Amino acid sequence: MTTNHARITEQVSRSRVIERLVAGTATSDGAGVKLTRVLTQPLQRRLDPFLMLDAFGSDKPDDYIAGFPDHPHRGFETVTYMIAGCMRHRDSGGHEGLLENGGVQWMTAGRGVIHSEIPQQEEGVMEGFQLWLNLPSQDKMIAPWYQDFAAADLPRFVTDADVEATVIAGESHGIQGAVTRAATAPLYLDLHMPAGTGFRQRLPVGHNAFIYVYRGEISIGGDKVPVQRMAILANDVNAEGVVIEAADEAKVLLIAGRPLNEPIAQYGPFVMNTEQEIYQALNDYRDGRLA
Repeated sequence: MTTNHARITEQVSRSRVIERLVAGTATSDGAGVKLTRVLTQPLQRRLDPFLMLDAFGSDKPDDYIAGFPDHPHRGFETVTYMIAGCMRHRDSGGHEGLLENGGVQWMTAGRGVIHSEIPQQEEGVMEGFQLWLNLPSQDKMIAPWYQDFAAADLPRFVTDADVEATVIAGESHGIQGAVTRAATAPLYLDLHMPAGTGFRQRLPVGHNAFIYVYRGEISIGGDKVPVQRMAILANDVNAEGVVIEAADEAKVLLIAGRPLNEPIAQYGPFVMNTEQEIYQALNDYRDGRLA
């Protein structure tokens, strides 16, 4: 898709401020893929409807080559955004796709899916993010859904200050993103900010929001956010959105959404509302009824 100039300029006279910074936790998942878990389980209530954010990036094949063999999911959505490298996806619904540089895979697990994510390279840099987005209770058992978006298919725009924004979900500056969701209304932007630029984004008052800096450093209200840090934005009824400033070149994810305010019961790859629903998911997986 051709990069557009912003159709409108978003006005934010009062910005949200930073509530706290989060460094993330180094861990491994799948068959030993090394990653940083930025949004962890203790933050799920605070950042509802988001359940997890993993950042992975390495030029050492041993850190990623084994990938994520077959594993189940139920009750939420996964959004995988690749900024370097290639990942092959296959699932029990018969879907298959290849995520390449700049591409996004959006998968709704719904009532259940078993899938694998395996790197399609033996050397070079593998880098990206996986976000888990909760489903409302009435949608947790819907039919699974899946779509790949190549980099060229993702809506983009450039502001008058030359900030380039990729709109993975939601709407920004009059540009509609690749995906919308009525219940959670997620906003997912990748912002590439040249030195000395700023970016303004309106945010609904009741939505939870955070920023993850993956290159450089930014500031919000004079408070700096260094590289590989997540900034949770304070909920302020008088703030219309957020103003991000970059003294030097920076790249950041801006993510926000409407909280579901529902109970969260999680056991590994299953996220439901009650323990009984978790037991049912485990039984369905064990007995081959998940997908």
